[in-house]
Amino acid sequence: MRKINLLMVAASALLLASCGGKSGGRPNFGDNEYPVVTVGTKSASSQATYPASIKGVQDVQISPKVGGFITKIHVKEGQAVGAGQTLFEIDNVTYQAQVRQALAAVNTAQAQCNTAKLSFENSKKLFENKVIGDFELQSATNQYESAKAGLAQAQAALASAKEALSFCYVKSPAAGVVGTLPLKVGALVSAASVLTTVSNISTMEVYFSMSEKEALEMSKSGNGLASLPAVKLQLSDGSIYGHEGKVVKMSGVIDQTTGSVQMIAQFPNPEKLLKSGGSGNIIIPHDNNSAIVIAQSCVMEVQNKKFVYVMGKDKKVRYTEIKVAPQNDGNNYVVTDGLKVGDQYVTNGITKLKDGMEIVPITPERYDKKIGEQVKEMSAGEIIEEVKKATK
Repeated sequence: MRKINLLMVAASALLLASCGGKSGGRPNFGDNEYPVVTVGTKSASSQATYPASIKGVQDVQISPKVGGFITKIHVKEGQAVGAGQTLFEIDNVTYQAQVRQALAAVNTAQAQCNTAKLSFENSKKLFENKVIGDFELQSATNQYESAKAGLAQAQAALASAKEALSFCYVKSPAAGVVGTLPLKVGALVSAASVLTTVSNISTMEVYFSMSEKEALEMSKSGNGLASLPAVKLQLSDGSIYGHEGKVVKMSGVIDQTTGSVQMIAQFPNPEKLLKSGGSGNIIIPHDNNSAIVIAQSCVMEVQNKKFVYVMGKDKKVRYTEIKVAPQNDGNNYVVTDGLKVGDQYVTNGITKLKDGMEIVPITPERYDKKIGEQVKEMSAGEIIEEVKKATK
């Protein structure tokens, strides 16, 4: 039983070594045989994740057009409101007085206009009967025109006063949901004050940034935003939002500070679960039907660069840098550059190889079989020594 356990430990240790573990070695076959596979393609799925902020499709800051004290607040935080609904009232005593004054001026101007009209009509009849001359008729005409102009001016002043009074009733310009109410009744406000925000949250816009390189690759595809699949939204609690979204906008300017491009995705919000000002992550899936996928155990990483040993026709290996997709499943890499279909690369024992070294290629199955054969032929002492070497 002890020998069986030792054999199992040794086999595990040798497999660890053969995959580039701590010992960096491989079973000593007494030859130069290494497992080699030919690069092919397969379907691979990955996803890219981007931090995002959530806003309503229309977030409108509500500010008054006139200054004064808040006298009434007609809504509550989170309340749904319609376009044109009154949200706040501002002290309007002064503006009401201006309306009454303007109305009195209109009445006065109207009376003057009526008098001037009667005088003009009377002068016109007298002129037709040749009782008065051109001068008297022209004077009556001028007075009437002046009275009409005075009336129009008074009416304009009244309209302006009424408009100023209407500004005291702050209304929502759009349908949506009321945000926070930082100011209370009695607060003095001006045209620069922000009373609240009304957000249209029937559809939400989710803002995120994509690197310049990613945006350039997408633009080169020829389809632009249409080439992007439906995206998902991961909420702040880690759950995935129940509706998929679509990327609909891309900024035409690259942020020189971050080297990124702002993107906007839209998501339906029928349950009103998403709130303006929230945060999350945009998830963009990528499906590749002709991806080059290799095991991470075949790859050496040096100073954030990744390398594999590629075997040439002369059976010599070349230390070759590769580039991989930033997302991976923890076991495999999707190679984006450095390998092509038909290339042959070494899968095990890579820490024992050197650039330009000539090898004898074998299949991974043959390699695993030789490991098993060697373990069976080892004595208990040899097994213990191999275990020590493999676990140092």
